[in-house]
Amino acid sequence: MYGHRAGRGLRVAAWVLVPVGLVLIAGLAYARMQFEGVTVNSDAMNPTYRQGDTLVVEEVDPGDIRRGDVLLIDVPGRGYQGLTLQRVAGVGGDHVSCREGGQLVRNGKPVDEPYVNFGEPCMGLPYEATVPQGRLFLLGDDRGNARDSREFLDEQSGSVAVSTVRGRVTDGLALPAGLVAAGIGGLVALLVGIGLGIGGYVTGRRAQAPAVPVPPWHMY
Repeated sequence: MYGHRAGRGLRVAAWVLVPVGLVLIAGLAYARMQFEGVTVNSDAMNPTYRQGDTLVVEEVDPGDIRRGDVLLIDVPGRGYQGLTLQRVAGVGGDHVSCREGGQLVRNGKPVDEPYVNFGEPCMGLPYEATVPQGRLFLLGDDRGNARDSREFLDEQSGSVAVSTVRGRVTDGLALPAGLVAAGIGGLVALLVGIGLGIGGYVTGRRAQAPAVPVPPWHMY
């Protein structure tokens, strides 16, 4: 009976810690798939995001993209140096325009853009375009220093396909940071659980081992 109970507490702890550790590690794997860190490589998004800033980008479904979102896009044909960040000014079906000295107008309504650098929404490149379905009209926050949809109006009204989107910038770091911390905790729990399981097994085996008989001459 004692041999059966020996090490039982260690084994029970292992049975708890190992599954918990695996679940938490799965959370870390999820974070790696859903989020990625990027470094801003241009001044096009000043003053919101400056060159050298490190941001967290989350995976986004095309149907969840909203006006005003800052997206990480991959459009090599436009001469960008790798991936670039731009803000959604219009989605499929929107009519967008801007006149020199004015502000962005979308579907006939002025759009407040407090994030625009120097408060100049047009900044030398007036435009007017209707965004095709399944595409996005994108602008940089530093309109005087951004190579965005305004420069490519003869190509699908300057828009880019939603398939070029790699992710959306998220300002909420609590979730990805929490998932990473949980994953690290899960790895620790898994290793401790395995160690306790081995310890419980060894303890139980030792307790079940038959006692070594004492020679008769040692009994006197």
